[in-house]
Amino acid sequence: MDISLSLAFTIIFSYLFGSLNSAIIVCRVLKHKDIRDYGSNNAGLTNVLRVFGKGPAAATLLCDLAKGVLAVVICRLVVTNGFGVTFFHDDKFIGYLAGFFVMLGHIFPVFYGFHGGKGVLIAATTLIAIDPLTCVFSVAVFAIVLATTKYVSVGSICAAIAYPVFTPIVQLFIIKGDGVLANTLMATAIGLLIIYMHRPNIKRLMNGTENKFGSKKKA
Repeated sequence: MDISLSLAFTIIFSYLFGSLNSAIIVCRVLKHKDIRDYGSNNAGLTNVLRVFGKGPAAATLLCDLAKGVLAVVICRLVVTNGFGVTFFHDDKFIGYLAGFFVMLGHIFPVFYGFHGGKGVLIAATTLIAIDPLTCVFSVAVFAIVLATTKYVSVGSICAAIAYPVFTPIVQLFIIKGDGVLANTLMATAIGLLIIYMHRPNIKRLMNGTENKFGSKKKA
């Protein structure tokens, strides 16, 4: 099967799979409410935790972990084994492509009026399946910044910046894979998308009205 069909399958499948928003589904099943009507109106893990507590948040986390990993694994298996295509002798590129479009589906879900979450958790879970070592470094940046500032948004933005920085370092000097430039460009696109989705948080940080982790939502 040719490359164009492989790319089309990865893009379409990942976007539609990503459009299955875990936060919306979990809150409707467990609480019979739409998470987008509460808190920050964001259909993401942080808002679920703040509004409905640890139980629904844990369920959302598990569903998002599965969604991100499954999107990458399924696309890599189908494209490299079913279609016989491997980019740059390295299937990581298909993983990054699947990761980017599952994020787009999560952020702009076709099933929910194109209004979803920010995509941070999905980016992390797809990276677990694509490049675990880069994931460890990026999550470490997030954890350190969160512990220092108490702002989830600042940790997420810093991790998004670190993601494409660590990608070529890990792939060039540690795992020594192929297609490093293409993979880094995809990692950069994912990082920029995360930062773009944090525009309201950046404004609140500048105004001093952003919520700190563990605090109640400010009026």
